Amino acid sequence: MNQVAEKKEGALATFDMEADAQQGAQNISQEDLALPFLKILGQLSPEVNKRDGKYVEGAEPGKIINTVTNELFDKISVVPCHYKRQYIEWQDRGTTGSGAPVAIHDADSDIVSQTTRGKDYKDRLPNGNYLDNTASHFVLTLGDNPSTALISMKSTQLKVSRKWNSLMMGLKIQGKNGLFTPPTYSHIYNLSTVQMSNDKGTWFGWEVEKDKAVTDKTIYDMAKSFAVSVGKGEVETKHGTEESNTKAPF
Repeated sequence: MNQVAEKKEGALATFDMEADAQQGAQNISQEDLALPFLKILGQLSPEVNKRDGKYVEGAEPGKIINTVTNELFDKISVVPCHYKRQYIEWQDRGTTGSGAPVAIHDADSDIVSQTTRGKDYKDRLPNGNYLDNTASHFVLTLGDNPSTALISMKSTQLKVSRKWNSLMMGLKIQGKNGLFTPPTYSHIYNLSTVQMSNDKGTWFGWEVEKDKAVTDKTIYDMAKSFAVSVGKGEVETKHGTEESNTKAPF
């Protein structure tokens, strides 16, 4: 009986699944998908605490984690597709709420002028909430199964974000009409982590290095498509409490 079952199960592999591609998922849109974050684990991240329900085996401070798949990386190669900077408004941890941002304000908003620097070095609004100046890098991760993700940088990591932007904007290619700046998704960058410190403590931050130009047309087209979708506002990003309430000393 087991042999028959095994044969039947084996026969499934001969079905033409490609002809049925995406069947059953016709009604799933971008709004129904969770865009993973790539984040750096710290000493107090729940993923590194074996007693926490969110513990991930093998997780340790300084590793990079995909928040949807829980895959861990020491370094990862990505293609940057889109960049956006915003002021994200948060309530303090423990305040009644959903854990989601109170509001997200455009980078050119005048809301920053309404803030004062609190004793905790956060930019506080009159309502008691605080703003995080946040740089969002939408990327395509490379590997056996390329996929989209978001890297959120703030505080001391804004310096890294600016460096990354400078690397991208500094690229020049000779075209028919002279030099031009290629799209951000024309090149691959390697991301890893490095230990950082200041007078408040020590933590792990991002390190970005340019690798090489994208030569695979499939990867280029995937990155371009993602860039267009983000630019049109078709990609939902769900910032969460863990992201806002980091206890790293910055």
